[in-house]
Amino acid sequence: MNVGEFWAVVESAGAGLDGRTGDDGEAVAAALVTRLAATSPEGILEFQELFDQLHGALYRWDVWAAAYLIGGGCSDDSFMDFRAGVIALGREWYERVLASPEALADHPVIRQAAAEEDDGALFAESVNYVASEAYEQVTGDDHAFYEAMKARQQVAVGIDEAREPDMGEDFDFDDDDEMRRRLPRLAELFLDRGED
Repeated sequence: MNVGEFWAVVESAGAGLDGRTGDDGEAVAAALVTRLAATSPEGILEFQELFDQLHGALYRWDVWAAAYLIGGGCSDDSFMDFRAGVIALGREWYERVLASPEALADHPVIRQAAAEEDDGALFAESVNYVASEAYEQVTGDDHAFYEAMKARQQVAVGIDEAREPDMGEDFDFDDDDEMRRRLPRLAELFLDRGED
């Protein structure tokens, strides 16, 4: 599976859902599991590798700050779910968020979440586990996925697991002035909504 095929699977699963992930991503995750289970075990493992790379690229302070604003706070685990939700939006939105998390201020789901004071938008926990669920469906073994991924990682050449990702500049998410300076449009939606 290449990157284009990855995004085709994600976008076909999200078709008709309008980017809604307020159900912890269960609807899009179920659709993803169905599509992945129709591929090969190898294709599912390749999907997971690409998912991990794309998920890791979002591991930045500015993206975390956006998640913090949208979610009214955001723990480590919740940030994993948020990044999965960004991937579930599809390639165009993923690339926009990767370029600038402020782009989320334009997404209709985020705008609606701000208006409704919904702090669950874009947090799609279930999407993190679609490959393992699809692999279990295909193989009938609930441990096979993790064993196969571990074997693939041991074979991979040139991966330095000890290297820390470059998350960019750290800043205080609880400093409203700093959040307004760095993410003004999202701050306007989520910090300033009750001040009118």
